[in-house]
Amino acid sequence: MKKITAVTILLLAGILLLVNVLSQRFFVRLDFTEGKQYTLSKATRDILKNLDNPVTVTAYFSENLPPDLENIKQDFQEMLVEYRNTSKNMLDYQFVDPGVSEEKEQEAAQSGIRPVMINTRDKDQSKQQKAFLGAIIKMGEQTDVIPLVVSGTGMEYALSTGIKKISVADKPSVGIVQGNGEPSLQELGQVYQSLSILYTVEPVSLGTETDLSKYKAIAIVAPADSFPPDQLAKLDSYLGTGGNLFIAINRVNGDLQTQSGTVVNTGLETWLQGKGINVEPSFILDSQCGSVTVQQQQGFFMINTPVQFPYLPLLSQFPENPITKGLEQVILPFASPVNYTGSGTWTTFLHSSAKAATSPAPTNFNVMGKQWTAADFQQSNITIGGILEEAGPGKMIVIGDGDFPVTGQGRGQSEDNINLMVNSIDWLSDDTGLIELRTKGVATRPIKEEYLGDDNAGTRNMLKYLNFGLPILLVVLYGFFRNQRQRSLRMQRMQERYA
Repeated sequence: MKKITAVTILLLAGILLLVNVLSQRFFVRLDFTEGKQYTLSKATRDILKNLDNPVTVTAYFSENLPPDLENIKQDFQEMLVEYRNTSKNMLDYQFVDPGVSEEKEQEAAQSGIRPVMINTRDKDQSKQQKAFLGAIIKMGEQTDVIPLVVSGTGMEYALSTGIKKISVADKPSVGIVQGNGEPSLQELGQVYQSLSILYTVEPVSLGTETDLSKYKAIAIVAPADSFPPDQLAKLDSYLGTGGNLFIAINRVNGDLQTQSGTVVNTGLETWLQGKGINVEPSFILDSQCGSVTVQQQQGFFMINTPVQFPYLPLLSQFPENPITKGLEQVILPFASPVNYTGSGTWTTFLHSSAKAATSPAPTNFNVMGKQWTAADFQQSNITIGGILEEAGPGKMIVIGDGDFPVTGQGRGQSEDNINLMVNSIDWLSDDTGLIELRTKGVATRPIKEEYLGDDNAGTRNMLKYLNFGLPILLVVLYGFFRNQRQRSLRMQRMQERYA
């Protein structure tokens, strides 16, 4: 008997050892999240499978981190295992604790990884601790730095874009038009920074530039001055030779200081009409909107009060499209409707909510005095942006708002404002792999509009109580079933014929 027990223990130990060895070589993880949060995206797999040279990732993580940061370290290590397996060992990694010596700490700092101060508790005392949570990606002489590894899907994006950045030999060029009253590259700083990972971003002057063919895509954002005919002719030529245009145009301008709205004419809108695209000189009003801050006198004090302003449409529902996939919400200040009457292939990818309206310019705003009701929003799903794929090779994206990607102009600008423009450039440049990865995240489930308001309080409360009570009810039912089953077994064993 003892011999059998010893053999069994040895067999179990051997099986556990074998499983442990195999788990180091073959990493498998089941992912049941809706957005496949823990599954490598197609973009990442393509990047790793196409590596021509070995990549080394040196992760600088301090030891004895608090549990939440220790989880980040564990997640990063598991992701690196997946990267190594997917790349067929073209990627290798190592973890270094900068705290073991001053030399290692200086090595991390000189590489661009700065320590962060974190709050910890030790023996019922709160104290601050210096911690490193960064990584260096290296391929040959090329390096890229992740100064701070973050949890969630940002981890994969930072790692994959870092590898892509150092593995691309010649970045394609993207042009941003300047010279017609457009915002500067500094005012488009976040867009510029995101695009620079995969592209060489250059300013383009249509007045002096003679060869536009080198650009994979050209962006025109919020022009305020007129376009001479020769510049528009250059855009025609660029499109005709397979060039791709991104146009975010202000057809109207809203001024909150004077509380007035005016029409904007640059000649670009007339050129677009020749393509069948009509950007109307009117404002879109949306019941789902952003807010502005107004000052109100209360006694001796001036109080800043946020007031919802329908002239700032807040988009949260998007058609199925690679450009908008993964976006949560985009705010478009003073947007205009975009209509298409041509014969090309037109795809709408941005529209208002189901409760919207339009207001022609010029107009005056009444920020505080107007009480908005459902009767003010009689239109639905007004088109704000679309894609034109003509018979020729060129493609064009047109959005009826130019301010949404400009720093400081978004009136509550969200990160997805930047993602919208960068995704558009990616799609036009046929480099769509990282679109999905950039906006990959945990899906949010806000309460739908039809469940809001006093009229739907009963439905809303029913769903709330059902959501709270159903899990408890299921546990109680399972306990009752288990109790009945155990009781039945006991009665069965008490019978004389039970063997």
